[in-house]
Amino acid sequence: MAHTTKPTRENRTMTVDFHDEATYFALLSDGKAFVEFVLAFLLSLGFQLTHKSTCNGGSSLTRHAHYARVRLGGLSIWRMQCTSCKAVFTVLPHCILRYRKMRPDAARDALLAPPGGLSLALCATICPIAPMALYRVICALGQYSLVNVLVTCHLPLPASILADEKHSTCLTERVYLPTIVSGRVIGHLGSSASKSAGACTESYGEFQRAALEDEPSYRGQGALIDGFDSTTKSLRTLFPGARLGYGLRHALHKLPDKLVGLAAPVRQG
Repeated sequence: MAHTTKPTRENRTMTVDFHDEATYFALLSDGKAFVEFVLAFLLSLGFQLTHKSTCNGGSSLTRHAHYARVRLGGLSIWRMQCTSCKAVFTVLPHCILRYRKMRPDAARDALLAPPGGLSLALCATICPIAPMALYRVICALGQYSLVNVLVTCHLPLPASILADEKHSTCLTERVYLPTIVSGRVIGHLGSSASKSAGACTESYGEFQRAALEDEPSYRGQGALIDGFDSTTKSLRTLFPGARLGYGLRHALHKLPDKLVGLAAPVRQG
């Protein structure tokens, strides 16, 4: 008996801005108002729903079914259906992320946490965010270029950066994480098994290549470093005209050595 090929299911999802969660919950109890709100939102954007090839399109929609997001407190998610071709669309409110078990505000806090030096455990203590929420966001962003994500979010490329290399353990091997930060935004997070200048140049070079693809005239003007020789050499190779300086913490560590050659009265002054 021949096996028939199962047709590929098309996920049709629309994210609708309901302004606030209270409006969304109020519309859930009024099917007609819910459909009218969704249609008004789509028309305001100038979008047209992608129906089946046999459908002429249009705005003849009706509420189809609903389900509950258990991990989001049982939040109801409605599906709408075209009355002509029976195509079904999932309506996601703006307070829900597709395929993510967290709210957008939790994802935002997760993005801001790493530049502040927060670990997964500290996030649960200091921020109103679960450690696994931070972990999931990092795993999701690991599939994309951070520079491209920042450009998509309309964040300008930084003129000055903070470059540092952290070390961690992957299974039983030590790995190095060359990182570029500007303000509270991570611009690059790499991984290398070596701490050599060549490895750092290759890792930091990913940031430079992605930045130049978006803005060919981009040139880093300055960078704060910790004085690590490999990082210093790699940044001078990638950004030959940039000014390099020590971050405040590392500058204070090196200050006593710089003062050794000064006379006591001058040091005390």
